[in-house]
Amino acid sequence: MSAHLPRNWLDEVELAPFDTPVDPSADDAANVAAFLDMLAHAEGTRRFGDEDGYNVLVGGGVFDSYADHPRQLIYLPAYEIHSSAAGRYQFLEGTWDDLVGRYGYRDFGPVSQDEAAVQLIRQCKALGMVRDGRIREAIHACRTIWASLPGAGYGQREVATDDLVEAYRVAGGNVAQR
Repeated sequence: MSAHLPRNWLDEVELAPFDTPVDPSADDAANVAAFLDMLAHAEGTRRFGDEDGYNVLVGGGVFDSYADHPRQLIYLPAYEIHSSAAGRYQFLEGTWDDLVGRYGYRDFGPVSQDEAAVQLIRQCKALGMVRDGRIREAIHACRTIWASLPGAGYGQREVATDDLVEAYRVAGGNVAQR
């Protein structure tokens, strides 16, 4: 697992009704860590940088301080847009600022990025799905947050669901049998 959250971190999280897994035998922590790795794969950050993608800027550059979101606006000519996306999960500056305001993250380090990504998954009401291994449903639920997920509709590169499920499996996640 590449995610920096401790294996038992879910034991300390207060669950909302939609976070509660349907399958009590699911390996919650492994599935969440694998989903985070899958998101990094989708966002293209796992192959860049020397810190498993936590220090990646949109477009493939890297930053060198985790004190705060790097707040760099980068032009992406292929999409004719400017973006401030950064980190393993490509947080936009405004999204990061909102998460800091709600959850009090003190830095942009790997643990904060992992925790913030989990909060976004929860915001999509997909954490229970991830914990259960209902990955196709979770991917669909999270598509409004991550532009690289199929059906996101942001006009950017979208990774096919089958490729994402395979990345999730390779990262150690268990896919629920239908």
